[in-house]
Amino acid sequence: MTLVRVAFGNTLSSHLAAMHTPSRQIRMEAKSIATRIQNSGLFRTQGLIGGKWVDAYDGKTIKVNNPATGEIIAEVPCMGKRETNDAILSAYDAFNSWSKLTAAERGKYLREWYDLLMTHKEELAQLITLEQGKPLKDAMGEVTYGAGFIEFFSEEAKRVYGDVIPATSSDRRLVVLKQPVGVVGAITPWNFPLAMITRKVGPALACGCTVVIKPSEFTPLTALAAAELALQAGIPQGVVNVVMGNAPDIGEALLSSTQVRKITFTGSTAVGKKLMAGAAGTVKKVSLELGGNAPCIVFDDADLDVAVKGTLAAKFRNSGQTCVCANRVLVQEGIYEKFADAFLKAVQNLQVGDGFTEGVVQGPLINEAAVKKVESFVQDAISKGAKLLLGGKRHSLGLTFYEPTVVSDVKNEMLLAKEEVFGPVAPLLQFKTEEEAIRIANDTNAGLAAYIFTNNVQRTWRVSEALEYGIVGVNEGLISTEVAPFGGVKQSGLGREGSKYGIDEYLELKYVCFGDMNRK
Repeated sequence: MTLVRVAFGNTLSSHLAAMHTPSRQIRMEAKSIATRIQNSGLFRTQGLIGGKWVDAYDGKTIKVNNPATGEIIAEVPCMGKRETNDAILSAYDAFNSWSKLTAAERGKYLREWYDLLMTHKEELAQLITLEQGKPLKDAMGEVTYGAGFIEFFSEEAKRVYGDVIPATSSDRRLVVLKQPVGVVGAITPWNFPLAMITRKVGPALACGCTVVIKPSEFTPLTALAAAELALQAGIPQGVVNVVMGNAPDIGEALLSSTQVRKITFTGSTAVGKKLMAGAAGTVKKVSLELGGNAPCIVFDDADLDVAVKGTLAAKFRNSGQTCVCANRVLVQEGIYEKFADAFLKAVQNLQVGDGFTEGVVQGPLINEAAVKKVESFVQDAISKGAKLLLGGKRHSLGLTFYEPTVVSDVKNEMLLAKEEVFGPVAPLLQFKTEEEAIRIANDTNAGLAAYIFTNNVQRTWRVSEALEYGIVGVNEGLISTEVAPFGGVKQSGLGREGSKYGIDEYLELKYVCFGDMNRK
């Protein structure tokens, strides 16, 4: 296959071509940015196997689109089982030498990778906005956040401690070792195309594992740019591999291989269940960070400004396309009217547009399927008695832009309350008592994140402990950080990512018993 073609302006739909001058300016800006990224050496459009940039063996490609314009940014290899098996073999071969390096040596490689990520923060952020659509300011934040995992685990590598157990017999000594699990298959989503990779690869590499990364087919370019910087950091060939394309074939190769000892996945609950079942065949370790249905509970005694600001951040960040987005806003009846009015005014001020435009805080949804899902959820709610307070339709910008939406009188039986909408829709539910709020919040199979707003310190403890969620934000809507454990309960997943707890997901415990220790 010839080198990938970067083709701007040739694949616009007819309605986009009819748009006015501002849209044409946006398209030219996107083209200019892509050219600058290409010139930086980070615009990679091939898979990475054993330190070599390669095309799909059959020459097939997939198109990567800019969701804000509909244009094709690039074509990348549509890989499958053969390429994945070669990537697994490469990682398996590299594991022997990488795992034998000292923790300090691996930490130095990771530190160098972190430094390069931060040096190229602007280009990486532009690439994220180009292929994912989020505002550039948010993309810059993602680079800092994502790089933070590499920095944290470059330091944490030296703190993988074992244990000494008091022996039950005087001639024995009992020790516990922690050793890397082996080759890791890391399957990542499109909503945070850098951070979801570094959150997995950072701890894996720190403790001596090697990885095969399968990024989303919607956002592979950020993953490839990060992998390029890993190579520039001196991380040995085969330690980091990237394949993309046919998701079922790649997944099957990772699951069936006895050389892959762990699967880590961020994505939908439905796919996570399939991966969990598939991993049973070879009894792999599994980490799953799956869907959420986050309640955001505003009590009567909450600070109104803090509650509005926090709920706005928790709901509309990344156009509502995060697994910890506030999916249900539960407001106590005493503050309901004041909160609804203030929240509505705040949402009305959200600027929607191309992520490269100054002042924009909400970009497009990732694709047409995402828009249709949001539309169906809103229509379901309205048909069952909910009231549309704001938005509720596609934005005048067209394509996959959707208006920031607020819906009131939402009930538990509506899709907006039962399932993850993954879009810019805020459903308002009213409650009377603390006990009722907890019951409504816990009435779901999901259990990833929850938010509460109150000035009562005793209530913060009571409700935090009662909520069946892995993460609780108290008077705060932005809760993710590399230093704290991220993960859910119930059907929101298994394991934790980030923090000192996250590295344990990539380690095996080995108990060693020394006998005959009294001999002289």
